[in-house]
Amino acid sequence: MSEQLQVKTMAEYMAEGKQPEVLFWVGSAGSYDDRAKKITKAFVKLLNNAGVEFAVLGAEESNTGDVAKRAGNEFLFQMQAMMNIEVLNAYEIKRIVTCDPHSFNCIKNEYPSLGGVYDVVHHTQYIKQLIDAGRLSVKGDTYKGKRITFHDPCYLGRANSEFHAPRSVLRNTNANLVEMKKNKRFALCCGAGGAQMFKEPEKGDKDVNILRTEQALETTPDIIATGCPYCNTMMTDGIKAKEKEDTVTVLDVAEVLANSL
Repeated sequence: MSEQLQVKTMAEYMAEGKQPEVLFWVGSAGSYDDRAKKITKAFVKLLNNAGVEFAVLGAEESNTGDVAKRAGNEFLFQMQAMMNIEVLNAYEIKRIVTCDPHSFNCIKNEYPSLGGVYDVVHHTQYIKQLIDAGRLSVKGDTYKGKRITFHDPCYLGRANSEFHAPRSVLRNTNANLVEMKKNKRFALCCGAGGAQMFKEPEKGDKDVNILRTEQALETTPDIIATGCPYCNTMMTDGIKAKEKEDTVTVLDVAEVLANSL
């Protein structure tokens, strides 16, 4: 992205004696994974375009501890969570937005019992709010007539019952939204959740991300859209395994929107 992205840290806001509208929780994937960094940049582009005053924690942000918890290390999870909650509460953070459904679910549902109570929104929900408020307008016809199928991330869909926001956002692009047979509450996992991303799959007939990619390809899509950096990796791997990279692209909802401005 050639244009200069404006990103301020909470420390900078604090020094000015101001509070941002929202804290953008970048997450580990969005910070370190080269592919996921593009999602982070696309979302920042949208925030800048909408004139949102937002901040990041920068070096003060640490892993939420979600993966440790899913893998069974409750002690490590609580250590990570308490460390983050201390930082968030010191800054008096009220509202958090993140592109990662795992961070979204963890901070929203598992931090409150440890003293971290915040209004947590997923980036697709926040983008919808910006569009509804007239702060973000999609003018381009980049995806007009393109076939887009949306893959529901487990921690956004089944775990938190958010099926509407990502689809509503995608419809703003004038694309043709085509649903997989298994969608919304019945959507199949991409295979990355529950710390599965970091280990070899169990023995079986087929990797679950290949199966999910096959379900997506049944809709003959131009684009497989998702709202999770881990789903993005798994679906991209599936597309490579099926040798469909030339015809099908895997994009985050934020990227689709940023390309449509």
